[in-house]
Amino acid sequence: MRTLVLPLLLLVTSTLFAADPPALAALRAADEERVAAILSADRVRLDAILSDELRYGHSSGSVDSKATFTESLASGRVRYEALEYQERNFSFPAPGVALMDGRVLVKVMGANGRVELALGFLAVWSEENKQWRFRAWQSVKLPPSAAVAAPNKP
Repeated sequence: MRTLVLPLLLLVTSTLFAADPPALAALRAADEERVAAILSADRVRLDAILSDELRYGHSSGSVDSKATFTESLASGRVRYEALEYQERNFSFPAPGVALMDGRVLVKVMGANGRVELALGFLAVWSEENKQWRFRAWQSVKLPPSAAVAAPNKP
């Protein structure tokens, strides 16, 4: 009996914390919408996908709130031209919380001109009113060789 309890306990525990395919599909769709909203600088779409609690930590060290991030995009002060994932992974550490990490190539036009960056990132998503909302982003600049060597994942 004892030998059956441990495997069953492990199975139940891993099932509780594993992302079911619908949750993962919904989160991927939400992230695709976030990327599209950023690229189009659409204030309405950004408002819908970004959490009111957003903290967006740029690789430069500056941190935006939802209001300041949205305004920088909608005003055209900052324009993202491309966000191309080299690697994107999701995990679900607790109910209603998802972590996304990976590598992304970003082309952005700002006050200092066009910049192309290879970034490593960690992002946090939270379920708010049964919808995935983008809550936090933190990125770091990577050397170009690290971005090229990364496998391409969805």
